[in-house]
Amino acid sequence: MHVRHSRKARMAAALVSLAALAACGQQPAGDSGAAGTAAPTTRFTENGVTVTLSVSDWHASKGTVTAVFTPERKGFHLYSIDLPATGIEDVGRPTAMAVSGVLKAEGRLTAAQDVRSISVPGVDAPVPVYPDGPVTTTLPVRADGDGNATLLLGYASCSTQDGCTIPVSDRPVQLRVTGDGPTFDAH
Repeated sequence: MHVRHSRKARMAAALVSLAALAACGQQPAGDSGAAGTAAPTTRFTENGVTVTLSVSDWHASKGTVTAVFTPERKGFHLYSIDLPATGIEDVGRPTAMAVSGVLKAEGRLTAAQDVRSISVPGVDAPVPVYPDGPVTTTLPVRADGDGNATLLLGYASCSTQDGCTIPVSDRPVQLRVTGDGPTFDAH
């Protein structure tokens, strides 16, 4: 009986912790690789897209930054990470993430969704986009010591029926990196 009570007490404490994270606008994240620690997570919404950021698998000053770009409205898509910076014939902007400061990219930004091409009236070339809905991107990173770092994010969401939102370019998100790993600055 005592074991069940302890288990219930632990579950209640976990639920209280989750509720506290939700009240701050943050969500719990998966295991960062260190025993019993949750991966740092933050989010923001700008120009019709909610971006949820997390750092995971942090070991020996290396890890993975994940950004999930979720259009707020149904029927909206994001553009390929491989789209040129100015789009195709000035249509679209790439889904992008870069790092600066003590964080350095250890590889290329990748997306979990497959690209498809759409035809846009007045544009001769096909435009590469992801299917409507969320797009998950990942970027392997390493830290060159302790200090400040910045993630720079870019994206644009569009609908074939409802037009486009205003593109976001180089939207900064600040992190602090210490020997314990990275944490997002409070917002």
